[in-house]
Amino acid sequence: MTRNRATKIVATLGPASSTQTVIDALHQAGADLFRLNFSHGTYEDHAARLRLIRDIEARNGRPIGVLLDLQGPKLRIATFDTGRAELRADEAFVFDQNPAPGDSKRVCLPHPEIFAAAGIGDILLVNDGLLRFEVTDVSLTRIVTRVIVGGVISDRKGVNVPRVALPLPALTAKDRADLEFGLAQGVDWIALSFVQRPEDLHEARALIGARAKLIAKVEKPSAVERIEEIIDAADAIMVARGDLGVELPPETIPAIQKRIVRLCREAGKPVIVATQMLESMVNSASPTRAEASDVATAVYDGADAVMLSAESASGKYPIEAVSMMNRILEHTESDPSYRQLMHAVAPPGGADTTDAIGAAIRTITGVMPVCATVTYTTSGATALRVARERPVSPILSLTPNQAVARQLALSWGISSFEIDDAETAEDMISKASATAQVHGFMNAGKPILVAAGMPFGTPGSTNLLRVVWPTAL
Repeated sequence: MTRNRATKIVATLGPASSTQTVIDALHQAGADLFRLNFSHGTYEDHAARLRLIRDIEARNGRPIGVLLDLQGPKLRIATFDTGRAELRADEAFVFDQNPAPGDSKRVCLPHPEIFAAAGIGDILLVNDGLLRFEVTDVSLTRIVTRVIVGGVISDRKGVNVPRVALPLPALTAKDRADLEFGLAQGVDWIALSFVQRPEDLHEARALIGARAKLIAKVEKPSAVERIEEIIDAADAIMVARGDLGVELPPETIPAIQKRIVRLCREAGKPVIVATQMLESMVNSASPTRAEASDVATAVYDGADAVMLSAESASGKYPIEAVSMMNRILEHTESDPSYRQLMHAVAPPGGADTTDAIGAAIRTITGVMPVCATVTYTTSGATALRVARERPVSPILSLTPNQAVARQLALSWGISSFEIDDAETAEDMISKASATAQVHGFMNAGKPILVAAGMPFGTPGSTNLLRVVWPTAL
């Protein structure tokens, strides 16, 4: 199954996509990696879906990545004596730590960290920003606010505190248990929620070790402010635009998205653009024109992957949503200006042989027709550095490590397969050509490029590039 595009699709599984028939159809329609959202569902649900993914993977012979998305801390108000209250602009409203049910004057906010961090003039948002409050007085047990935007406030709605770095760990007790469960099941990527600073990633990294790769979800303004450090500490980035849009003005999100994608490409690390990409397809069989343009914009920016959430997890048209996203990606990448943009924003290379070979591959594929670039990699680093250059030809990554093959399913342009390691240069050429032939990458009269490190099996030693013509295959 060869994709006709380089940008990958991440599809979230849920109640609408829990059977083998639907998951297989999602993969056939274009899903390259599946997301298990641990904010919902039971361990039994997630384990069953993962087993189905692995069955489909074995049957199709193509590695499929699995992403475990941790819930992270959830900040919520408590309850009201009638379940809700009506608040009017310019009235006073108090958040306190009194567990008694709330009313139109006050409600319990059971998060002392907010009381410790909030200051006069700070803004509190409730229910995804639909209600807005300005802090006028604060103590360790009481926050007095002025209602800026009123409306109905009800039980257990979420709370956001924009521009305030809260003293909360990114990993809750639930996250720790979920993490261990997922790692034991063999997931490939862990997405860490509520990242505010690069230090938030260190604890998760220590617990994960080498068992999976780590994604930092950028959903807080404080993360945007330290984005270069967070990219450096993570293996990949997810731009969670829905959450960012709650705490930041909507007009700032497109520029933030473009900047994060550019920085990730410079770093050679995958980046996912996520949230509300085809939101209307939760209930409609087709997207809005604006949504199609939004997906295309992420492709033009150079994102490695785009993600479907409720569209594929709980919507009425999960297969149609993946199929539509696949068609948008294919059509966008066929636009000549897409290739021009990829070259126009090519990142500067480093002073090492891997980057030099990656730049050479970009040049060669730009001036002559090439069937595919074949990379040999034990860690995935060679394939990622080649993908960073966005070459014209597909990237076929060969690795003896099954986990690496699955992890690379997230990265731009890479089709990765598990094979035995090569013993000699000629063995490498033979395995490269055979794999390219089997998976439909060969084209008569066009060469393949082969990049590898010698001696074989040494991570970070990419130092060889061969142009192999069909007569030599």
